[in-house]
Amino acid sequence: MAEETKAQKALHKSKIGGQALIEGVMMKGPLKGAMACRLPDGTIDVEIWEEKNGKNPPWYRRVPLVRGCVNFVLSMKDGYRCLMKSAEKQVEDDDEEEELNRFEQWLTDHLGEKFMKALMVVSALISTVFAFLLFLYLPKWVVGLIDPLTGNHIVRSIAEGIVKIAVFVGYMAVTSCMKDIRRTYEYHGAEHKTIACYEAHLPLTVEHVKKMTRFHPRCGTSFIFIVLIVGIFAACFIPARFVVWQRVLCSLGMLPLVVGISYEFIRLAGRYTNPFTRILSAPGLQLQRITTREPDDKQIEVAIAAITPCIPQDLADDQW
Repeated sequence: MAEETKAQKALHKSKIGGQALIEGVMMKGPLKGAMACRLPDGTIDVEIWEEKNGKNPPWYRRVPLVRGCVNFVLSMKDGYRCLMKSAEKQVEDDDEEEELNRFEQWLTDHLGEKFMKALMVVSALISTVFAFLLFLYLPKWVVGLIDPLTGNHIVRSIAEGIVKIAVFVGYMAVTSCMKDIRRTYEYHGAEHKTIACYEAHLPLTVEHVKKMTRFHPRCGTSFIFIVLIVGIFAACFIPARFVVWQRVLCSLGMLPLVVGISYEFIRLAGRYTNPFTRILSAPGLQLQRITTREPDDKQIEVAIAAITPCIPQDLADDQW
C-alpha cells in the first residue's frame, strides 16, 4: 500500500490512449500502436505498428482546434479498423467455412477482399446514418413539436441539448444490458485501469492493475459528453426561426469547431489536475459508470499485452 501511495504522488500524465475491441484492447502510444485480442483457443494475439509522425507530427496535428478534428477522424478510422479485425479474429476458419451459404461463397470466390471492404464501408455508412438520425435529427424534431420551446433560440438550444444528452445516456444504458456489449465495457475498464497503473509508475501486473480505478478523464465517453455540452452553446447561435432541416445543417457546419473545442478541453483534463479540470471531467467520469465495468484477470492480461509495446523506452517521448 505504501508503494502505491508513493507512486500515486508522482503520477505521470501519459499520452497513451486506447479503445475496447471485441475480446480485446487497442492502445496508441506516442511512437507505436498495438492491439491485443483473446483468441477462441485462449491465447493472446498481439499486433504492433509504428505510429506515423510520432515525434514530428505535421502542423495540422499541432494547431489548437485543427488538431482536434484531425485526431478525431484518425482515431475513428483506426478504431473502426481494429474493431473489425478483432471481430474477424473471433471466427475460427472451420466455423467460417461451415457458416457460408452458397450466395456468400459465390461473393467470396468472385469478389474476395473487395467484397469484405465494400461490406465494411456499407456497415460504416449505415452506422453513421443511424447516429445522425438518433443524436442529431431526433432531438431537434422532438423539441420542434413543443411550441413554448421554439420561440427563443437559447431556450430551444438548451432543450435540444438536454434531449440529446438523455438519448445518449439512454442508448448507453440500454446497450450495456446486452451480453456482448457488457463484455466490451469490461475490456474498456481493463484499458482504463491499465493506463492508470502505468501512469502511477506501478509494475504492469494483474495484481497492481486490479487496484486501479476504471475511470479516466481522457476517455472517449467523456469526450463525447463534452461535445454534447459544447454543442449546446454553439447551437445558441442558430436562429430559432430555422426549421428542423436548417438547424441540422447548421449543426453539421459547426461540428468541426465543436469537436476542436471539446478536444482542447479533454486535453486539459488529461494534462492537469485542478478544480477546473475536476469540474470539467466530473460528468464524463460519472457516465463511465455505464460504459466501463470491472474486468476479470484474463481481460486485464489482454490490456497489459496491448499497452506494453506502446510504452516508449524514453519516457520523455510520452510527455504532453
